[in-house]
Amino acid sequence: MSKTLVQPVGQKRLTNVAVVRLKKHGMRFEIACYKNKVLSWRSQVEKDLDEVLQSHTVYSNVSKGILAKSKDLIAAFGTDDQTKICLEILEKGELQVAGKERETQFSNQFRDIATIVMQKTVNSETQRPYTISMIERLMHEIHFAVDPNSSSKKQALEVIRELQKHFPIKRSPMRVGLTVPEQNISSLMEKLDAWDASIVSKDNSGSQLSLICEMEPGLFRDCDTLLRNLQGRLEILAVSVHAEGDTSVDHYDDHEDVPSLPPKESADDVLKLSEKIEKQSLSSGNGNTEGKVKQNKCSTCNAYVGDAKQYRDHFKSDWHKHNLKRKTRQLPPLTVEECLADMELDDSKADLKEYSF
Repeated sequence: MSKTLVQPVGQKRLTNVAVVRLKKHGMRFEIACYKNKVLSWRSQVEKDLDEVLQSHTVYSNVSKGILAKSKDLIAAFGTDDQTKICLEILEKGELQVAGKERETQFSNQFRDIATIVMQKTVNSETQRPYTISMIERLMHEIHFAVDPNSSSKKQALEVIRELQKHFPIKRSPMRVGLTVPEQNISSLMEKLDAWDASIVSKDNSGSQLSLICEMEPGLFRDCDTLLRNLQGRLEILAVSVHAEGDTSVDHYDDHEDVPSLPPKESADDVLKLSEKIEKQSLSSGNGNTEGKVKQNKCSTCNAYVGDAKQYRDHFKSDWHKHNLKRKTRQLPPLTVEECLADMELDDSKADLKEYSF
């Protein structure tokens, strides 16, 4: 028997790596890095170079394993020190990302920017916040493109300024508490009037005046400087203030391209569905074959659930979902009444767990 070590024929080296590429003097240079480590190195989270580079080697093509020539390195970088060149490529080079991975990164950052915009803005007409789906739709309408080299917060502020040109949207005011000596009250009130700040409450106690007001977030630095000059004190009470009262998501998601979520079925809906099922089963038990409805049986709940529409509705009910969870744990199905009692017991246990210390 041969003692020769058999190597896999189809093996491809340096394929599951992150490639950083730098073009210099008309030549391409690449280094092989570990995934998710390049950004950590550039943000100075990772300090160990060996944790970033798979090898201190400069390639002309990583995927084919072609090394860069020494004369090319000297011509482009003035040295053939592989480690120094790797550091320069790591700092100035472009991280190569696969198409699907790049698309996922852009999608996640787009969502992050939309979330920041939603948190920082309100509808200028209703004083209520937009939903995340509405913000994303407005961003698509202004043809916003994500810049991967810029922070999400910076891009969100740019999006807000652009949206204000086309849609009724504005920065949500911030609520601050101001305390100034009595002799400087008039100067403060003049500035608040000029800034069009709304005063929520006023308390004149002793030799000081305490105010709670709402103002544009862009005026915060000027207000802080003013309070310092007036020997006062500023305190941030809320970064973003929205109109009080219940807001329905359906009020904002009135467009067709974003489907609204179906409302959660209550216990009464489950009981009504069970009554319909019982009526169907009673009618099907009669000897008359005229008008007989075909019964569909749910194997999870071990019950007949009527015609096709009721059968589809049954799969959305809490009864079916609860029995489905029990089935995964190899537990027998429950009837509608037993299901409701079991869900109430689970809710009470969850409440006790939430308020336990």
